[in-house]
Amino acid sequence: MKQLKIELIQKAKEILFTPFISIAKEFRWSYLPPLMVYLAAGISGLTGIVGIFFVKDYLNLSAAFLAGLGFWTGIPWALKMPLGHLVDLIWNKKNYLVVVGAALISLSLLIMYGLIVHTKYMATFVSVETWFVISSILAPVGYVIQDVVADAMTVEAIPIKNTEGQVFSPQIIKSMHTTMQTLGRFSIIGGTVLVSLANVIMFSNIANLTEAEKITIYGNIYLYALIIPFISLSGIMLASYLKNSNNFSTNNKTAITKPNWWILGGSLIFVIFTVGIGTSKIKFAQEIIFFGSMTIIIFLMKNLIKEMPLQMKNTVIGTAIAIFAFRAVPNIGPGNGWFEIDILGFDQQFLSLLALISALLTLLGILFFREFMAKNSISKIIIVLSVAGSVLLLPSIGMYYGIHHWTASATNGIVDAKFIAIINTAVESPLGQVSMIPLLAWIAKNAPSHLKATFFAVFASFTNLALSASSLLTKYLNEIFIITREVKDKISNMIVTKQDYSELGILMIVVMIITLIMPLFTVFIIQKSKLKTNE
Repeated sequence: MKQLKIELIQKAKEILFTPFISIAKEFRWSYLPPLMVYLAAGISGLTGIVGIFFVKDYLNLSAAFLAGLGFWTGIPWALKMPLGHLVDLIWNKKNYLVVVGAALISLSLLIMYGLIVHTKYMATFVSVETWFVISSILAPVGYVIQDVVADAMTVEAIPIKNTEGQVFSPQIIKSMHTTMQTLGRFSIIGGTVLVSLANVIMFSNIANLTEAEKITIYGNIYLYALIIPFISLSGIMLASYLKNSNNFSTNNKTAITKPNWWILGGSLIFVIFTVGIGTSKIKFAQEIIFFGSMTIIIFLMKNLIKEMPLQMKNTVIGTAIAIFAFRAVPNIGPGNGWFEIDILGFDQQFLSLLALISALLTLLGILFFREFMAKNSISKIIIVLSVAGSVLLLPSIGMYYGIHHWTASATNGIVDAKFIAIINTAVESPLGQVSMIPLLAWIAKNAPSHLKATFFAVFASFTNLALSASSLLTKYLNEIFIITREVKDKISNMIVTKQDYSELGILMIVVMIITLIMPLFTVFIIQKSKLKTNE
């Protein structure tokens, strides 16, 4: 019996620690610089909780408008195309782009600090809402610029030969790419863990603070967030140091890249088209930009894959469409967060705790799902995650209709709304990042050596455009099902908008149905066509 107990303990240790040991053994110093840039992206969530409460309490912006703003903040991610090719063209000077990105991120953070702490002064120039929109646009542009460089660095970081000059097998190279992308997700989520823990600490006494004291904390958090551009800049400085000290030995020489005028021309048209339509007051501007962007991206993808074998070309197209459908499903929008704050009583500290739990379990999930991701096709992963995603909306729907009152009554107050939210977060958290790792690894593995950043950027732009589609669908649903929260003017303290959550329940149900049906139907159609993929 004692021996059995020892064996069980040993087995448990192996299950728990093997993933950590395995990925630690596969770590290379060449991986660290892009991981630092990714870490900065993860830390960007430091201001998330503050943003939710500031928008809810002080900005008279509708749920539909905020969903539409999500579309505009997603557009810069489609601009990875020209930036990706630019990185290839200026490969040895690509680090300068990280400096530009850091400057834009810093400016966005400083605008929000001024907006929160010096509201009246900022409002003398333009409205508070306008400042918020400017800040919301600047930040993703900065992160996109940095992300393009980081993506290229992940490809560069993978060696094709060992220290003895022997070429690695395709399987080993695939494994290294998977490890690199896993560490990339790990770094991003690790940053989220750090900021969630920081938020839990900073909001520990939030219930006892005056409004003025809350404003001070909100402002300080945006100042603390200036560490984000500092970390990304530290990453490129480390890369330069490693290269100069000959410790950055990847043996992955980059071929000279000639300008691809199809890509440059298409990208220029894309930028002019997007900015022109976006700054105009044309009706359906977002829709025009979306379909125009889709046309241009598909054109660029077609030119990139035209020299691939037919079967590989079909696999690429099928995989890209499946991922697009999975990422394009709408979400509930800001209304659910408002409901949790106003009706369920979730405060800043509790939301920070949920974020911390989510981040920690996502890290563990990425490690423990590595084998699942490696052995299964993206299509199968999408099916599993779509079913799980729709099922995991049920607790939120249940709480809207008051199930937490029944569970709390039946368990002497133990299984209340907060308990249900914690359990649901614990189950849901690892799923969001799982599908991206095999996709990113596949893109990195198949990227041509002379077009590393371009290939990555174009295909990433296509899948990121799905997030713009998601924002559009979310906006449409929030225009159909109207949700409002109480909004007070920050200066006069007068109620501007009254609270109304009466249509939130049906909105949740519709989102759940779409989350389940849209990806599954797309995968079914693809697997029945010539685009069938086993990737």
